[in-house]
Order: sequence, then structure tokens, then C-alpha cells
Amino acid sequence: MRGGEQELRAGLLGLQLELTDAQVGQLLDYQEMIGKWTKVYNLTAVRDPAEMLTHHLLDSLAAIAPLRRYLQKVGLQAASLLDVGSGAGLPGVVIAICCPAISVTCVDTVAKKAAFIKQAALTLRLPNLTGLHARVESIAEPFDVVCSRAFASLVDFTQWSVDALAPSGVWMAMKGKHPSDELAQLPPQFEVFHVEQLQVPGLAAERCIVWIRRR
Repeated sequence: MRGGEQELRAGLLGLQLELTDAQVGQLLDYQEMIGKWTKVYNLTAVRDPAEMLTHHLLDSLAAIAPLRRYLQKVGLQAASLLDVGSGAGLPGVVIAICCPAISVTCVDTVAKKAAFIKQAALTLRLPNLTGLHARVESIAEPFDVVCSRAFASLVDFTQWSVDALAPSGVWMAMKGKHPSDELAQLPPQFEVFHVEQLQVPGLAAERCIVWIRRR
């Protein structure tokens, strides 16, 4: 068994998430890639592999079941997802690995981070993954889901990416503690229809997903 595989599989069990052996392998390869690139390009502040597993991989994997449930509920078989301020591709690359039917675009204003995503798509053989070096405000292609993880305030996140959201699309904002202050500041044209608490195996911190749509 590879380094970290046992912990990853235990985490998947805790999240009640079933993945193929190939997907587990891709996740471990991806984590190794982040580690290698971070030595040169400083993709992430987290450098310890064990910490990377909980704070990055499992933290992102906690969003997979909620995302699948949402897409099933609205009857979207093949969906498009934009990961804003993606950095090293969290959660975008993890979503692309776990959900092959979702075409994922990871956008970042930092060129080396977008280049890393492009390399990850090639190395991990993910035809459904695209890396984009751009400002999210410049994107007008409609996406079914626009997501972010610890990116910006909900007001900034929704307003910067509003042109990228399909008319019936939703925002999926991954947050730490319940962001009641940010929720109170959202303009009236945006509606929070669900705040979902997440339990991340091995992580004692609070996590939630804020689901938002246009009114």
C-alpha cells in the first residue's frame, strides 16, 4: 500500500464515499504533484503530507457527496463547474477525479497555478479538467455550479462570478465556521437556500457549504 493510502481510504470510509482504486491512485498522485510543485512554486502553505491529506484532500472530498446529491436532485447528468481562485486545484481537481461526468474549469489569476492545473490534467489523464489563467470577472461562459474554497467573502465571490453562473446555476461556497456576518451582507438578488455542515475526518475544525442561487 502506498504512503498515505491507508489514511485516505479511512477518510473515504468516514465520508461514506465510494471511489474506484484508480480514483484513489489519482488522488495520491495528485497529492504527490502538489508536494513536488510546492517545493518550487509555493502552491500551498501546507507542506506536510499528513496535513495535506486532511487539510486539502479530505477537506475537498467532503464536498463530493453534497455536490452529487444536488446534481441528482436537479437532474443534471453532465454538469459544468467553475472553481474560482482554485490555487493548487482544491476542490476542482478532486471533483474532476471523483466525478468524471462533471467538466471542471479551475481559474486562478496566478499563471503558475493555472499551469499546475493544466499539468495535473495531463499527468492524471483527466480530460474533464481545464486550467485557466484569468480573472473570474472576465468569464462569461455559463457554468451550472460555481464553487470556491476559502476564497473571498460571499459578497465578493458572488458578485465577481455572477456573469459565469448559468441562469439556473448555483454557487457552492466552501467555508469554515458558519459565516453569519457574510450571509447578512449578501445583496437581496442572491438567495441562500441551504447551509450544509460538513464533517471532515481527522479535522477538528468547523466546515460548511453555503449554497446560493439568484432569486
